[in-house]
Amino acid sequence: MEYRQCKACRQPFRPRPQHPDQCFCPAAACQRERRRRWQAAKRQSDPDYRENQKHAQKAWAERNPDYWQAYRDQHPEYVARNRARQRERALGRAGVAKMDASKAEIPLRSGTYRLSPVIDASLAKMDAWMVEITVISAACASP
Repeated sequence: MEYRQCKACRQPFRPRPQHPDQCFCPAAACQRERRRRWQAAKRQSDPDYRENQKHAQKAWAERNPDYWQAYRDQHPEYVARNRARQRERALGRAGVAKMDASKAEIPLRSGTYRLSPVIDASLAKMDAWMVEITVISAACASP
């Protein structure tokens, strides 16, 4: 029987005779990677599986409401790493600003404006609105 290269660890292994198409070695980490890849592909291709996973995760979160707080309390290195990565991500989103951070060169004049939502996939928050302001009436100068 020939040897193959594991798709996860790249080490040679001999496939089991019962599974001639085996692509991952029997190491626990490689088997976890195999399952992770299978689940990702299944979620991508099967809407029912994706929906079932979503419901299962929601049910688990409802049964374990304090899990993440306890995890952060027990793993301060995770908290520090997460904060550092969040700062890096924020630097990459320099175009998105909070509504009170506007630095317009020319302040808006008094008047009537029309606000309409602008669809922008790069917007960071789901509940944030980006608007385009168009003057629809202006004060007339007195004769």
